[in-house]
Amino acid sequence: MASVLVPLAQGCEELEAVTIVDLLRRAGIDVVTAGLDNQPVRASRGTLLIPDTDLDQALAGDYDMVVLPGGLPGADHLEQDQRVAGLLRKMAAAGRYTAAICAAPKVLAQVGLLDGKRATCYPGSMDPGSVPGMKYSEEPVVADGKVITSRGPGTAMDFALQLIETLAGEQTRAQVEAGLQRPAH
Repeated sequence: MASVLVPLAQGCEELEAVTIVDLLRRAGIDVVTAGLDNQPVRASRGTLLIPDTDLDQALAGDYDMVVLPGGLPGADHLEQDQRVAGLLRKMAAAGRYTAAICAAPKVLAQVGLLDGKRATCYPGSMDPGSVPGMKYSEEPVVADGKVITSRGPGTAMDFALQLIETLAGEQTRAQVEAGLQRPAH
């Protein structure tokens, strides 16, 4: 079974965080949420989230993917945390997946994971021109190699479904999506 770490920073976007965790767990993926400290996380709209553990303890685990929810100031806190930067570098060096949505792709950019990649983010949350070779896309979800990015709260479900497809295959994605009763486009 695939395992995913979702770091939760104070001020994260709750719609993104909860959607990611919920859908991945529906797919049978082992998800660990980890606060940057050992406190409950007050998300950007005031929702109180209780992480499974704190980041220091979570770093002892082994993960197939790390997923960063966006929101402000949550993405800023992720960007300023050297443990997160080290984890992202370690994941990339091991050939594992990193993913970020909304303002959080700037955290991937900070550690060089978007260099030469196609990627997206919440408009205005970062300057794509400052990332060497990054090809900015306005698509809702962009997967380029082992890096997956998405635009914002409105794309959170599509993002989570792409993460499921990446980790568990198209059939599992289809099963989860069917259960959500999403309208056909």
